[in-house]
Amino acid sequence: MLKTFPKGGIHPPENKITSSKSIKKMTVPKVVYVPISQHIGIPSEIIVDRKDKVEIGQVIAKSGGFVSSNIHSPVAGTVTKLDKIIDTSGYKKQCIVIRTDAKNESNFQNIEYPLKTNIELLPEDILQKINDYGIVGLGGATFPSHVKLNIKKGTKLDHIIINGVECEPYLTADHRLMLEKSEEIIVGIKILKTALHIDKAIIGIENNKKDAIEIFKKLTKNDDGIKIAALKVKYPQGGEKQLVRAILKREVPKNGLPLDVGVIVHNVGTIFAIYQAIQHDKPLIERVVTVTGKTLENASNYWVKIGTPIKDLVAEVGGLPEGTRKIVNGGPMMGKAIKNLDVPVTKGTSGILVISEDEASRGEQKNCIRCGKCVFVCPMGLEPHLLMNLSEKGLYEKANFEDIMTCIECGSCSYVCPSHRPLLDYIRFGKSIVKKMNTSKN
Repeated sequence: MLKTFPKGGIHPPENKITSSKSIKKMTVPKVVYVPISQHIGIPSEIIVDRKDKVEIGQVIAKSGGFVSSNIHSPVAGTVTKLDKIIDTSGYKKQCIVIRTDAKNESNFQNIEYPLKTNIELLPEDILQKINDYGIVGLGGATFPSHVKLNIKKGTKLDHIIINGVECEPYLTADHRLMLEKSEEIIVGIKILKTALHIDKAIIGIENNKKDAIEIFKKLTKNDDGIKIAALKVKYPQGGEKQLVRAILKREVPKNGLPLDVGVIVHNVGTIFAIYQAIQHDKPLIERVVTVTGKTLENASNYWVKIGTPIKDLVAEVGGLPEGTRKIVNGGPMMGKAIKNLDVPVTKGTSGILVISEDEASRGEQKNCIRCGKCVFVCPMGLEPHLLMNLSEKGLYEKANFEDIMTCIECGSCSYVCPSHRPLLDYIRFGKSIVKKMNTSKN
């Protein structure tokens, strides 16, 4: 029987258009725009200057504090500017502009790293390398991995869960990575088990990725320490709390973390990045990005250098089709529309979705009819209609009392609303205000 979480959830059309498309090497951009804030926490501190020559993988911005992360040059080239540009958030942020040295860069473009299975480092050295090489969570949250793995003494930890769910419609970057780098991912899991002194790991994969499930079952058939959990196709199955509940039947506390129930969760992309850092001394300077949409002729998955302008990705798939209305960073449920095509790819960019005029049009917003559908599908057991109303009316203290910060922003409520109310938009705004209020109190 397939595992799943018990509360709420929906099943939007999957639209996994690129699931059969192998990952291609993206053309190296002539210029990269590398933001210094690509992670949750304090922005990194720039340590290069204009006209400096940089090598591929060189640290160009150092971690600005405990919850922060190093940033490395994704290309060999010359720093041309330290500038502010609009990033995926829609706001202007500090970035490092590097003009690529085409001759030097070509030497790195086609490197194929051999599979390396021996784990030679001690646990403390593994954790240090993860810190040094700027690894962050690639499932969307971009939480610095070295912070997540900094487990307090006395914490009882007995399972690592590897998130291979990728429940967001359209996106297939993790699916392709699991198919093409499965052996490396297994080594990455063993590296984390070594670092954390944990014996048990479980890879959670939705049942619409049967090929990935089969590959990992074959690779782990003689390994009692790594199990595969086939999961029901239900959104948002990939949420940390939902995943822990589905696989281990453990309930993460309302304002808690998986650590509170003895579990640590990592995305498969993060696991692969950890493998590359530990086994091949490779910083996080590129990632897999799905470039997709129903109107694109050449939708596919790409290895993309961090800092690549999204316009380069769009050009790679043949340009924008006529009638394009929105370009979304991420998927249709949790992604956000970007302001322009100059926005760069960051460590948190899992997909670029091109949406046509027909798909993007929202229905006319009407009054709430008290149908309760948003309550029924909420995986966190909240009342989205109430949270929207409180945010709309500026009643933020009340919204805080009604647990607005517990919302995981999955968008299930907006998806099912027959009155086309922008529930998630208002809840996101309300959360941002409540977060500031709570921070100022502390």
